[in-house]
Amino acid sequence: MFQYSFMQNAIFVSIFISILCPCIGIFLVLRRYSMIGDTLSHASLAGITIGLMTNQNPILGAFLFTSVCGGLIEFLRSYFKKYTDLILTIVLSLSVGTAITIISSGKLHANADSFMFGSILTVTRFDMIMVLILSVISVLTIIILYHQMIYIAYDEEAAKIAGVRVKLINYVFSVLVSAAISVSIRIVGVLVLSSMIALPVATALQLGKGFKVTLIFSVVFSFIDIMLGLFLSYYLNVAPGGFTALISVGILVIVLITQKLKSVIRSVRSK
Repeated sequence: MFQYSFMQNAIFVSIFISILCPCIGIFLVLRRYSMIGDTLSHASLAGITIGLMTNQNPILGAFLFTSVCGGLIEFLRSYFKKYTDLILTIVLSLSVGTAITIISSGKLHANADSFMFGSILTVTRFDMIMVLILSVISVLTIIILYHQMIYIAYDEEAAKIAGVRVKLINYVFSVLVSAAISVSIRIVGVLVLSSMIALPVATALQLGKGFKVTLIFSVVFSFIDIMLGLFLSYYLNVAPGGFTALISVGILVIVLITQKLKSVIRSVRSK
């Protein structure tokens, strides 16, 4: 399996996905914005179709269009402050409508199915370079804005009072989410991409640890999810995206049961 170049490319991309997605996802989950990840993952399909139609790299197209949609979500928050779900519906309608219109027009120069379900066969060297560049920029940005982003995640209004440039950081963060989604498309696929952003974080949160420990465990669970999904899907000959999502849910259930058993054991011992 490891002698195949496409598998080597897939493993390379998967490592970056397993690090970047939970780093972005933990801030989305803490802000109760996990559905934004789902909306933007569907928005990436429109970017992919635009890239394919114009003979450009689809990952770059996904990143640019998703960044625009992320910025649009932040812009619309000023007009629909109490209706976040309505904002997501607007952006989802725009992106899915764009994607379906382009696909049904017959003007695509390639098949977009592999991006919807994920495929280890379609990862190219150029994709690897794009993934490397976007991942490095994203991680460096997170490191630089780490404390401000934590402050905003826990209390946005208090962050504004404290002088944090909340609006600017929110726009930057929307671009980071777009980058995370773009680098994950090839392996995970559009339809289950949001699971890799939210589920490893949801699993780590069950451990009841502090922020940094939760972030570390999010990356660990993400790595396990993606690698198991990648290797097992290869042998089972199924799409890696869907199978990775199933593994993510399975590990979450295992952790939930384990934590429940620990709680029961502790209560029995204390009596």
